[in-house]
Amino acid sequence: MKAQLQIIVLSAKLKENKKNWFGPSPYVEVAVDGQSKKTEKCTNTHSPKWKQPLTVIVTPFSKLIFRVWSHQTLKADILLGMATLEVSETLKSNDMKICEVVRTLPLSAERDSSDVVGDLSVCLDGMQVDPETFASEEQKHNALPNGESRLNGDAAGRSSRDSSPSSDIADDPSLPNGHAGGSTGSPSPSAGALRPPRPPRPQRPPPPSPQRPPSSTASSTGSTPSHGSGGPSPETSPRVCVNGEPASQGSNSVPGSGSGQALRVSPTPPRVSPINNGPLPPGWEQRVDQNGRIYFVDHIEKRTTWERPEPLPPGWERRLDPMGRVYYVDHISRTTTWQRPTAESVRNYEEWQSQRSQLQGAMHQFNQRFIYGLQDQLAPTANKEFDPLGPLPQGWGTLQLLLNEKPLPEGWEMRFTVDGIPYFVDHNRRRTTYIDPRTGKSSLENGPQITYVRDFKAKVHYFRFWCQQLSMPQHIKIHVNRKTLFEDSFQQIMSFHPQDLRRRLWIIFPGEEGLDYGGVAREWFFLLSHEVLNPMYCLFEYAGKDNYCLQINPASSINPDHLKYFKFIGRFIAMALFHGKFIDTGFSLPFYKRILNKPLALKDLESIDPEFYNSLIWIKENNLEECGLEMYFSVDKEILGEVTTHELKPDGGNILVTEENKEEYIRLVAEWRLSRGVEEQTQAFFEGFNEVLPQQYLQYFDAKELEVMLCGMQEIDLSDWQRNTIYRHYARSSKQIIWFWQFVKEMDNEKRMRLLQFVTGTCRLPVGGFADLMGSNGPQKFCIEKVGKENWLPRSHTCFNRLDLPPYKSYEQLKEKLTLAIEETEGFGQE
Repeated sequence: MKAQLQIIVLSAKLKENKKNWFGPSPYVEVAVDGQSKKTEKCTNTHSPKWKQPLTVIVTPFSKLIFRVWSHQTLKADILLGMATLEVSETLKSNDMKICEVVRTLPLSAERDSSDVVGDLSVCLDGMQVDPETFASEEQKHNALPNGESRLNGDAAGRSSRDSSPSSDIADDPSLPNGHAGGSTGSPSPSAGALRPPRPPRPQRPPPPSPQRPPSSTASSTGSTPSHGSGGPSPETSPRVCVNGEPASQGSNSVPGSGSGQALRVSPTPPRVSPINNGPLPPGWEQRVDQNGRIYFVDHIEKRTTWERPEPLPPGWERRLDPMGRVYYVDHISRTTTWQRPTAESVRNYEEWQSQRSQLQGAMHQFNQRFIYGLQDQLAPTANKEFDPLGPLPQGWGTLQLLLNEKPLPEGWEMRFTVDGIPYFVDHNRRRTTYIDPRTGKSSLENGPQITYVRDFKAKVHYFRFWCQQLSMPQHIKIHVNRKTLFEDSFQQIMSFHPQDLRRRLWIIFPGEEGLDYGGVAREWFFLLSHEVLNPMYCLFEYAGKDNYCLQINPASSINPDHLKYFKFIGRFIAMALFHGKFIDTGFSLPFYKRILNKPLALKDLESIDPEFYNSLIWIKENNLEECGLEMYFSVDKEILGEVTTHELKPDGGNILVTEENKEEYIRLVAEWRLSRGVEEQTQAFFEGFNEVLPQQYLQYFDAKELEVMLCGMQEIDLSDWQRNTIYRHYARSSKQIIWFWQFVKEMDNEKRMRLLQFVTGTCRLPVGGFADLMGSNGPQKFCIEKVGKENWLPRSHTCFNRLDLPPYKSYEQLKEKLTLAIEETEGFGQE
């Protein structure tokens, strides 16, 4: 008899405390049957008004506990008062129907229940119980010791989990067994939906239904195995067990059928005693066929299976969308998923969330792949000829005219000598020439040969120059909420014209009055990339078991709107490159090659699937005829449990692989492995990418260079940090500065990244290290300024890379205050 109950917390009136100059910041916590839901807080008021709906799962004999807390910033929250409400009493006083029932509850102190500290107004809605069923269940409830209720075999008690009150799932009229009918919304994300679903929980594919001969007649309940999937005939079943309780063969009650009454079972003759491992999920029935084999009937999906179904984890519910598709609702975290959750999948997901809370630690192995060896490439050089932001050399207008007429071939770049004479760099063959590859004409007859230099910094400056040429005037405002960052960003970015995304970004978090001169945008790119590239959304997957790089998930089509999301991600990645921002997670090297339009090779397969690569190398190095291998130009692939065959060439299933054609086979199967099932997704990604940044502007880079541009460097060089730090009202010899660097030296790399993110808005560094940190006015080095009093917390100005460090009296005080600032703060404010 579990059902949903919507509780709308309306308002409260609290006694004023004359000792406190400012009022409390109250919020309400509702606890029932191990569930805990909270409202948002109201600031500095004794008469808060929330009008916030909360949805909980209750029984007619549940007890609602309301606690009103006062939020405290630097210490534990204070309990202002509490009230209780019996659901059974509310049902009795409203003819067994709770429909928009408004109650005003007196709030009492925790220690003295007679001390009334105010009152709380709530509205209850969405529960109806059959009177006869309630009476019978009440007798059973009163008969149990301590009033403990066991209904439908559900285990009582569950650890409470806090949830975001702003993301409640839309409630439907509740039905028995916790199932809702006629759900008003599908969990699948779409461009017009309010928000996309949370990531699906990992789960094994469902087992195939057992086969049987179609010889049995259907019972009146329609609970016989469906055609083609089958189980034994219900006519011959000597035993029936519904939800873990015995039932008759001819029972006409279907679990979850929508009636408010409990199942009525008629007496049955003696029967075989099957194995019972606990209650079945709602809507399932256990039967025994004529051979004594146990099978299970799903009355909701009209199917049978030999394997015993697992009940849904506590707090989960099964629903149908308007198209008849089954999805599952987690009322604890207020999320939805297409896949049926299990206790194991929920546990794995919670472990994943705990690990991902350490944003940098999980990606440590990935970050190390491209860090080492960069310092030598990025050493500062006095190279003014490649700086497009400095004085323009003579003949620059000719360069612009030539590029506007026809772009250079892939891998070519135009540069200038100190005398302003253009020459061309072929990065493919690593050579230079004065001959224009587009026209075949030389810009200088018999000119001196110039040595090829792989100058990555020059490439970056050249790319930034053309981004400035493509940029649009003014700015665009993007309003996003931290709690719904993915959904809000998707809706707004897809609503803009692509060229508007080349304007300067002005990111606004509601309730945070910070002015975005670059710092807020950096944090937005970092946080949003952490969300959109989350593998749990089934859009991307890790490239390998020990490789945290991402690649497109071939099974992303489980989300019907996945192509829209890939187009959005393409725009977002192009915006990150165009505006010079960093993202949290990187892609696999073959994916970077696709962005650069460079051909993929067999060697690229080694980084994402070493076993598959080694098998192809073995085929290449060994004689197939001597080994007796029989292979054809076709491969099998499995997506979501469905195995399909793909022919590598026309009629490939009938073409045998021999020594003569095995090179072609290796080439085709490598191409298939690198692009299997992701052609549509890749096309949608590049459609969005090219709308913001045409791929031809990246043709000078290779895959590793593009990876550095998109993700930045990860290792923090402390000596480089100290060399490129400036001080205001402090000196290098000041004791606070000495203590600061002593504290930074004691930190591990993760905490250093957190400190860097606190001051600059991101834990990523530019390709030139701390020397190339950018602020709102161009290059802006890391700055420490003496501001405030010794009891103040440190403050940061992310747009100017500045840390306001008060003059603390001891090292322990500095360590305590700085740790509190970098670990506990979030958001922006305006002075």
